[in-house]
Amino acid sequence: MRIVMLGTAAAAPDPDRNHSAILITVRDRHYMFDCGHGATHQLIRSNVNPGHVDTVFLSHLHYDHVADFAFFVLTSWITNRENAPVVVGPPGTRGFVEHQFADGAFAKDIEARAAYKNRQGNMHVLKPDVRECEPGVVFEDDLVRVSACYVEHIPQEISPCFGLRLESVDGKSVVFSGDTAPCERLVELAQECDLLIHECTFPEKALEFRRKANVGTWAHTSPVELGKIATASRCKSLVATHFGSFDTTYPVLRDMMSVHMPRELIGPAFMEDVVADIRRNYSGELRLAHDGMRIDL
Repeated sequence: MRIVMLGTAAAAPDPDRNHSAILITVRDRHYMFDCGHGATHQLIRSNVNPGHVDTVFLSHLHYDHVADFAFFVLTSWITNRENAPVVVGPPGTRGFVEHQFADGAFAKDIEARAAYKNRQGNMHVLKPDVRECEPGVVFEDDLVRVSACYVEHIPQEISPCFGLRLESVDGKSVVFSGDTAPCERLVELAQECDLLIHECTFPEKALEFRRKANVGTWAHTSPVELGKIATASRCKSLVATHFGSFDTTYPVLRDMMSVHMPRELIGPAFMEDVVADIRRNYSGELRLAHDGMRIDL
């Protein structure tokens, strides 16, 4: 099994990090978890043809987790994708997908390109096989089984959010938290997994700043809490990801992020605080995600 972190940023426009996306490859078959901005380019950078990725799992419908989906489908359509992608996600996924294509945002683009004969042979790929799911086993083929649980990110009445676990025929397991506050259901889903990929959006000092400033209403997991989750799940290895640009050196982005944390703290050294805080409760194998990072299990 090969895991490639295609995108490791949170919602800000970070030139050094694309938005959330993970590629998992099992015996040459590709599965993508989330499809945030930049995912398609990152597939190519990872030497994977986007048209060969036939299954996409969406943890939730925030734009930093789904914004590249239309681009992913359209570009693989015009480069001769053969199969309509399967899209697995929580309730709301069907509406998101159906608003993209034939009768949606890109209807005129599709109408124009479909006038050419060589674009007409695979129009079916513009109708993804959408599978809205409830918690439990949400996908299974001859190589993998994927299970989901609800996590605590945004109110379910607005949009339910999933944590996801992939188990391969080779006996390996990967759990992806999506975005969430500390959640017992996710800890249960992640029990004894080989790899836990978990969000760690803001350092402790940034979270304290946000609380005092009353900034942000959606929930995330702090580094201290992440260490506790990793220990409680008994995962064999932890990858922290979905970083909120607290390590950036770009002046414009530092200005943007100063709403969330003191500007003078923003920079690469802030990542050392994150490591130290995770280590307060977790002593196992730890990686800090970066775009293009590859892990082999």
